[in-house]
Amino acid sequence: MGGTATGPALFALFLLLAGQAAAETVAHVAINRNLFDPARITVSPGTVVEWLNGEKRTSHSVLFEKEGLAESERMLPGDSWQRTFDKPGIYEYRCGPHPEMRGVVEVVP
Repeated sequence: MGGTATGPALFALFLLLAGQAAAETVAHVAINRNLFDPARITVSPGTVVEWLNGEKRTSHSVLFEKEGLAESERMLPGDSWQRTFDKPGIYEYRCGPHPEMRGVVEVVP
C-alpha cells in the first residue's frame, strides 16, 4: 500500500490546507494622543487593517470621505474596528469627531 493516502490522512491534509487559506494578514494602527500611529501604512491586497483606540477617555472613528463610505462606529477606549483592503490604491482617512487626525493606507501589489 505504498503512498496512498487514507481517509484520516486526507482529512488532516484538508484541515491543514484550509487553515492556511483562512489565514489573513492583519496590520495594526494604534490611536493614541489624538494621532493614528502609524499615520501611513503600506499593505498588500487582501490585508485587514485594524484600528485600536488606546485613549483613556476619548472616542474615535475612521472615515474614508473620498470613497463616500459610512463612518465607522465610534470606538470607545479599548475598542477596535477593521477593514479589508482588496484593491491597490491610496486610501486617505480621518477621524470623524477629530478631523485634524489623518491617516493613509496604501495598498500595493
